Amino acid sequence: MEDDWGVLSMTDLVYNHTSSDTPWLQANPECSYNLVNTSHLKPAFLMDRMLWHVTLAVADGKLEYRGIVPTIQHESDLQLMEKYLMDSFLPIYKLYEFYTCDVEAVVKKFKKLVQEGKVVEAGDSKLSEESLHLIQDPEYRRLETSVSMTDALAVFNVDKPGVKSRDERIKKCCEDFENHLVKLNQVKIDAMNDHIATAVKNFLANIRYRFVQDDGLRLKTVTRKQPLMDRYFTFPVGVPESSVEDDESLMDFDDTACIIMAHNGWVMNYDPRKNFAHSDSNVYLRRELIVWSDSVKLRYGESPADCPFLWDLMLEYTRTVVNIFHAIRLDNCHSTPVHVAEFMMDAARKVRPELYVVAELFTTGESLDNLFINHLGITTLIREAMSAWDSHEEGRLVHRYGGVPVGAFIQPHVQPLVPCVAHAIFYDMTHDNPSPIEKRCVYDALPTSALVAMACCASGSNRGYDELVPHHIHVVKEKRPYTYWNNTDNCGHMDINMANGIIAAKRALNDLHYELGIQGYSQVFVDQMNVNVVAVTRHNPTNHKTVVLIAHTSFTYPPHSKEKADVRPVIVTGNIDEVILEAKLVHHGSHSYHENKDVINGLPDFSLKLKKHIQLKDSEMATMWNDDNGKKSIGLTNLTPGSVIAFRVTLDNKSSSSIKSIKSMLQEITQEHSAESDDSIRNIISQLSLVDLNKVLYRCPSEEMDDAFGFGAYDVPNYGPMIYCGLQGIMSLLSKIRPANDLGHPLCANLRDGDWLAGYTARRLKVHATTKKLGEWLERFSVHLGGVPRYLVPCYFEVIITGAYMLLLEQSWNLMSSFVNNGSSFVHSLAMGSIQMCGEVKSSPLPGLSPSLKSDDSIASNLDINRQSTTLAAGLPHFADGIMRNWGRDTFIALRGLLLLTGRYQEARLIILSFGGCLRHGLIPNLLGGGEAARFNCRDAIWWWLQSIQDYCKEAPHGNSILQDPVSRLFPEDDSPPMQPGVKDQPLHQIILESLQKHATGVSYRECNAGFNLDRDMSDQGFNNNIGVDWATGFVLGGNINNCGTWMDKMGSSEVADTKGMPATPRDGSAVELVGLCKSAVSWLAEISQTGVFPHKGIYVEKCGQDIFVLWKEWSDKIQEKFETLFWISGTPDPDNEPKPELINIRGMYKDSHLASQFWADYQLRPNFPVAMVVAPELFSPNKAWTALQSLQEELLGPLGMKTLQASDWAYCGDYNNADVSTDPKVAHGFNYHNGPVSC
Repeated sequence: MEDDWGVLSMTDLVYNHTSSDTPWLQANPECSYNLVNTSHLKPAFLMDRMLWHVTLAVADGKLEYRGIVPTIQHESDLQLMEKYLMDSFLPIYKLYEFYTCDVEAVVKKFKKLVQEGKVVEAGDSKLSEESLHLIQDPEYRRLETSVSMTDALAVFNVDKPGVKSRDERIKKCCEDFENHLVKLNQVKIDAMNDHIATAVKNFLANIRYRFVQDDGLRLKTVTRKQPLMDRYFTFPVGVPESSVEDDESLMDFDDTACIIMAHNGWVMNYDPRKNFAHSDSNVYLRRELIVWSDSVKLRYGESPADCPFLWDLMLEYTRTVVNIFHAIRLDNCHSTPVHVAEFMMDAARKVRPELYVVAELFTTGESLDNLFINHLGITTLIREAMSAWDSHEEGRLVHRYGGVPVGAFIQPHVQPLVPCVAHAIFYDMTHDNPSPIEKRCVYDALPTSALVAMACCASGSNRGYDELVPHHIHVVKEKRPYTYWNNTDNCGHMDINMANGIIAAKRALNDLHYELGIQGYSQVFVDQMNVNVVAVTRHNPTNHKTVVLIAHTSFTYPPHSKEKADVRPVIVTGNIDEVILEAKLVHHGSHSYHENKDVINGLPDFSLKLKKHIQLKDSEMATMWNDDNGKKSIGLTNLTPGSVIAFRVTLDNKSSSSIKSIKSMLQEITQEHSAESDDSIRNIISQLSLVDLNKVLYRCPSEEMDDAFGFGAYDVPNYGPMIYCGLQGIMSLLSKIRPANDLGHPLCANLRDGDWLAGYTARRLKVHATTKKLGEWLERFSVHLGGVPRYLVPCYFEVIITGAYMLLLEQSWNLMSSFVNNGSSFVHSLAMGSIQMCGEVKSSPLPGLSPSLKSDDSIASNLDINRQSTTLAAGLPHFADGIMRNWGRDTFIALRGLLLLTGRYQEARLIILSFGGCLRHGLIPNLLGGGEAARFNCRDAIWWWLQSIQDYCKEAPHGNSILQDPVSRLFPEDDSPPMQPGVKDQPLHQIILESLQKHATGVSYRECNAGFNLDRDMSDQGFNNNIGVDWATGFVLGGNINNCGTWMDKMGSSEVADTKGMPATPRDGSAVELVGLCKSAVSWLAEISQTGVFPHKGIYVEKCGQDIFVLWKEWSDKIQEKFETLFWISGTPDPDNEPKPELINIRGMYKDSHLASQFWADYQLRPNFPVAMVVAPELFSPNKAWTALQSLQEELLGPLGMKTLQASDWAYCGDYNNADVSTDPKVAHGFNYHNGPVSC
């Protein structure tokens, strides 16, 4: 077949059952679930025999005296049956006895042990009556269930208050024990009654389907061959079926019990991972199995050692089959143990590595399907159109089982894994199922086949469907052959040819299905045109050719077979090249159906009317007209039930030209040699600076509006504004939409409705001189996009925008340091924060620089220092513009990562010098306000500024030269009014010295313009500030209980909660991270002052009325000496170094502060000491540092970052809500901002 015809072959592999008369099964009964190896099935077997004897009694007329006759036809017959079973027949056999104990015998044994004075060793003190339970007899014999006599004696052989003799005590103990056994038995009896009730319910449901239901088998008479219900177990051949009692006796002998085997089947909605024949299942007892009474369920066990013969047999069977066939179908895969199938598939692939594996799975959901797929390497799952209950569901299946949406996005070659639907082979009808003519109607055969043919997946069918066989072709019971193929026009009753049924249409549909697959029509759209009419579009994303098929389904017989469908016209964008086919069934009524006794035959009174490859004007089903907008409309004028029409569409000239132009622009993006042209996008992007890239890629709405050009964020209808005005705003949406092909997203709808977004993207860039050329390039793209069919606009918009975006990312990294440019994708992603946060905002200028400052060509030859206004946003979008953009603390915490490591040294240099020019009271501003409106209300910004200078000197080329750069003093004296640039210049090293000298001497001041207009939440005392150094320790200190001078700066603002003007976390005294930053600064100065790079050796300190000169190294050594002594909290109590042990909440940590006004605050675990650990690691002993970091990990680390306070602290509250208006002082107005919520 493969060599001569090019046909591959497939066959079934069946692992979970075998025929009941399989010869090797009789010789190896251990391969089955029988009454020896699975004795828990004995009650189920007896139930099976009881119901079988009811069948025999009904068939023989023995129950007619109760009104139960062999011809069961009505629901009343079932009611009589139920009453007989529940009230008279089943109770006789006391099935509960297989699960209960013989109370009298067990009590007798108990009494004997008590009388013998058996001593029970002390055991589990928790034993009680409730813990004493029945122990199931493993052989499931009647009344052989037992209890642990040791436990029974421990629980019931106890003293009884009030008894007068030993005999009376023993009697009382036995009575209590007996009562408990009766209760335990009753639980089992109740459970069995429930099982019996369910079994009877399922038994009656089976009878109803077989004899009563209109859509059932409609059997006439109960006989042995037509029983009330099929049997669940085999019965030994030759053994008479005399009575239930005799049947039960067979269970007692292994030679007969081992050949009483459980039949296989399947259970509705049962977890396929579980074995329904296992001891924890009651499926057989409760009659929940849809049984296959001609097969036996196979028992593999957990490994080959459990049943060697069966594993070896099936392994050889597997190897033989796959050596012959190219593909296999795993029959009843959902009932095959996963570990067995996995073992066999591994062996199969060793024989045929490219084996194609098809499986039928009936599980409770796709997640379970995936479990089988992943474990077994299943290639394709069988799906069936007949499972649909209406045309809408059938259309959904066509859409679901293959392809991507029409107009889908072009996916990259390498893309992240996303959830997807398992590959399917989609059948119009699978084997051994009712005919669609029975289930629906004859007119539905053709449209359902047509819809299946349009699915973008493998398709399949079964013999008999095309020939319109109107009945179920039973895979076991059917003995007749199919009809024979006859290519001539002279067919007899045993033959068929292309004129029979829908065979000719099926061939045309199969040809179309093959064409669509082989030529890449991978996109699918399904349109429910009305309740019965479904349109399916297949689209080729490369050449944009389209095939549209419209099918008029008929799930029920139509009132009039020639009634035309009332559907809207089909709107077509493009040219209709041809009608590929149109077909319908025609009823002649001249022949009636008679089942042929010799062959399986189909309906004779229906013929097919088929046209292929015609022009639309020659169609009998459709006409076309043009509307006022030039669009083509196809009217379905004669689409009767069972009709199908398919036509081919190609693009018009305008659309083709526009797409060609866009593809040319795409080549500019993808081909590097295109940069040779001045107006190519590669050349345009290569001229953009990092500041330009901020405009192109990012900018939140307030940054954009600051330019006063009238642009804000693009607002997507039914979605909302984009998070950025630049391309990142678009990409943040597309990055989620594209992988999922979510063409229903509001952004895609907006793109289809008009070219507003493309125009916006171009116009906002054209207003800036440095980005104008890029805006003009995007504008040309927008014009071409307007000529593209609207359903393709999202796809082409995405591919161009994404392509441009990737070039912009490359340009960004190229302009940065080699560390970034040569870094990993993770480094690249982090580096984009530099462009995101760093830009020009007119309302947020830096203070003026010294006129004598020279450009440093070694770090930025193309940066104009005279127009430098690049600043770092403290946060987006709330701290993006105006006075709220520039914060000293935030700027210099971020400067190393955003500017230095990315190679933006000139921008870092100018920001350092600008803030240095604002020095006042030994501090740099907290809130910059352009310098003149600066606020000096934080103690930590100066230390982050000094750390940034140190980092600059170490990272930048010739970094130490910055120390000589002139700084224009805005406030030469603490009480000076703002000065113009150049009035008072000092070298940076002098500014550094002044800041440290101020701290060494100590400064107390009140903020300028203190009062309500400066800060409406601050108390009057909060405007008073002090900074200094505790020279006993060398620790920098400052602040007071009324202000908050570190990054944990939440100020209370609720009057109703009485927190207004109250800092949530003052952290005055010596905050741990400031001590570490100070240590870092003075240690660095000690080093560079020795080489003369820094011209100052130290500072002056007043002691006992005298100025004492303190070297930088002396200051550093003092901090080193005292740090761990005063900050470390030992893992074990250390009374000599713990003045307040009662405040210690957790051990093995570093304190958050030293000598805070709120004395308990020193001992709170917060994520601040790691800052000191990073900048001054020499302060920390490695073992202690490791212990502290483990404490931090255990107490503070969460999935999104570090908590600001340990959860066990009294002040902890993890849920932050700044809008809280309650009276709770812990949370009102977000008072707990730094008392628990993750902030770092």
